[in-house]
Amino acid sequence: MKTGAVLLAGCLMAANAGAATIHFTGNIEYHNDVVYTYFTLDNDADDVRIWTDSYQGGTNFDPITALWNADGSLIDENDDNSGINPSTQTRFDSGFSLSSLAAGNYIFTIATFNNAAQGNMLSDGFAYDGLDPIPLAEWDQPASHEGMGPNWSLWLDGVDSASNPDDAASVPEPSSVALLGLGLLGLGLRRARRG
Repeated sequence: MKTGAVLLAGCLMAANAGAATIHFTGNIEYHNDVVYTYFTLDNDADDVRIWTDSYQGGTNFDPITALWNADGSLIDENDDNSGINPSTQTRFDSGFSLSSLAAGNYIFTIATFNNAAQGNMLSDGFAYDGLDPIPLAEWDQPASHEGMGPNWSLWLDGVDSASNPDDAASVPEPSSVALLGLGLLGLGLRRARRG
């Protein structure tokens, strides 16, 4: 029984022992769609990176991204920053490399360029709100071209947990993986005691 308790404690500590890199992907349908990703920092952080790598030299739409506090106040907005992870990003990809971010909950948005935030609060909306939706395949994106793909790809590095309701294939958070591991460990211990 002591062995099981020690293993359980070790698994719980490993699940909380630092931030993970998390990847979300999906598609948008219209030029005025906005993708929302929610993430949490359990402690103040000095190296958080959040970036898109979906533009792929014009294969997909040109993104504009924004970072928001949990109360909906704008921290920053970025149109182009392909220097966060140059090995996968191409021109017009976007995101942030943050040297200081306080513990808390945050919102990260991806929209099509030039669907920029219309104010300092998320509730102020975006530039294309209220416009008739144009299917992305038919839209001639400003500063880009017509017929771009709908794919988006987002990476978060240095965060403790994240969720995205639009993710094409939900990626389990580290805590979910740890809970699954604990369940399997419990079943194994139960089986060993019976055998």
